Amino acid sequence: MTLGLEFFVAQSYSKNFGLYGERIGAFTAVCANESVATKALSQMKLDIRAMYSNPPVHGARIIATVAADPALTQEWIVELKGMANRIIEMRQELMKALKTRGTPLPNGQAGEWTHIVNQIGMFSFTGLTVEQCEKMIGKYHIYMLTNGRISMAGLNKGNVQYVADAIHDAVTNTNRL
Repeated sequence: MTLGLEFFVAQSYSKNFGLYGERIGAFTAVCANESVATKALSQMKLDIRAMYSNPPVHGARIIATVAADPALTQEWIVELKGMANRIIEMRQELMKALKTRGTPLPNGQAGEWTHIVNQIGMFSFTGLTVEQCEKMIGKYHIYMLTNGRISMAGLNKGNVQYVADAIHDAVTNTNRL
């Protein structure tokens, strides 16, 4: 049964394989009919030519090698799960450290920083204001976006307490909105 839906799906595999800058991914177009598909492909080719012409093949070859070998695929899955679990652990450690310090939420409301552990992925939106982020960057050299987005992958057992101290200072000693 077809629903008659047309859509595009863009997928990146760069982070999962640690192949940043290699343009590894897929773009899928589901079109209503062959005529629409031909036109969509023509437009995609124009866009691709203008953006990067021919992507490098290094990353694609690495992924093909890993995907073709069951032992390598299993090793990659184990390493990927290990990385994901480490990021989850760092989220928990950061939240625990902020709670231990009694750090209020950036907006001045009561809370327990649970949004840190409720998010997923390599990055977290902390909720810090622009001023608080600027303090983190300028005083503590913690490089993050001024919208409060911080790399959870950059946290480790050696620096999570430092980051918590910096967040605590930024939140408690910087004007809040």
